[in-house]
Amino acid sequence: MSHSILDLIGNTPLIKASSLINNPNITLYLKLEGHNPGGSVKDRAAYNMIKSALDRGDIDKNTKLIEATSGNTGIALAMIAGIFKLDIELVMPENSTKERVQTMRAYGAKVTLTTKDVGIEGARDYAEAKVNNDGYVMLNQFANEDNWLAHYKTTGPEIWRDTNGTITHFVSSMGTTGTIMGTSTYLKEKSKEIQIVGVQPTDDSSIPGIRKWPKEYLPKIFNPSKVDQVIEVSQDEATNMTKRLAKEEGVFAGMSSGGSVTAALKLAETLDSGVLVAIICDRGDRYLSSDLFE
Repeated sequence: MSHSILDLIGNTPLIKASSLINNPNITLYLKLEGHNPGGSVKDRAAYNMIKSALDRGDIDKNTKLIEATSGNTGIALAMIAGIFKLDIELVMPENSTKERVQTMRAYGAKVTLTTKDVGIEGARDYAEAKVNNDGYVMLNQFANEDNWLAHYKTTGPEIWRDTNGTITHFVSSMGTTGTIMGTSTYLKEKSKEIQIVGVQPTDDSSIPGIRKWPKEYLPKIFNPSKVDQVIEVSQDEATNMTKRLAKEEGVFAGMSSGGSVTAALKLAETLDSGVLVAIICDRGDRYLSSDLFE
């Protein structure tokens, strides 16, 4: 029995893809992060960042928290900040889906929308200015070691356990890069032969949750030596795969998950055998007001 909603973070299901892989010598597993209570993989990092900061005394109930987010981290932070009775302001571009904005507000967070033309970079700049000028504290998922450590402590060990140590390739979309950094660190300690594959959008593509950052905005927690290969995915490929996941696998997810599975299938075409694990970052219900499933 769980005694708190926080006890439900992690230990998400790992399922075998039933129709996407034709090679009998290759197995593709999907890690269903939408089963976290906040609906995405970001619950792990948000909880570890807030709990660790509280334990160290870096923040308390008088702290004014602020964070820039494209969506999932904001929802997770809003949920967990509410549980710990912390005030938090979340900053995101105005073209974010209304489901995300409404969910954050439902958890009790203040949501500030920046103009869509400045994107997530502009939201980050706004949050930085509030920290520098108005006494706010930013958890800063892009530079916070507790982000990737969440996955070192939970996601990596779960994948190793649930594949019985047979995993050969780990595939993850890259945004803040916390998921791939922490999981890579753990899995490489278990076997240096495990290949870590990051997913980025092609230059002309916009895929929520996957970024190819300008140099000045590159997450400080990112260490390129922990990624063996990067596969680029187009917006159309990610969209089409997201729809296939729902129709063929019964996995209802967002476009970043379609991106990671697209990359996993591209990878599989180059392999004779292997056990692949791809991250399914969140649930599809927070994209219903977009044109993703039209």
